[in-house]
Amino acid sequence: MTKQWQPYARHILDGIAKIRRIEERGDLITDKVLYDATLRNLQTLAEATQHRPADLKQRYPGIPWKQISCLRNILAHNYLGDIDPQAVQRVITQNLTPLEEAIASMLSGSSA
Repeated sequence: MTKQWQPYARHILDGIAKIRRIEERGDLITDKVLYDATLRNLQTLAEATQHRPADLKQRYPGIPWKQISCLRNILAHNYLGDIDPQAVQRVITQNLTPLEEAIASMLSGSSA
């Protein structure tokens, strides 16, 4: 039996909303607490993207699903904390809105 993917989709949207609230509090590049909170939310939302059915992912070829999964692994296993804050900022700036739109579209088309 396949797990329901919709709760994971809502978790992704929640993670994106949290990251936006974090950004409203200050500069995540210079504030280590905000940066750490952002990394944690990126990690959990990236993990949740792994629970998308393959056929749904194929409908959204503009979303870099494989790279999102790889980002989760980097964030989860980077014990030395040497992830480039500028790269994290680029991920947020370039990828969160398209991901949010794709996930919202998936949910609106589902029977959840």
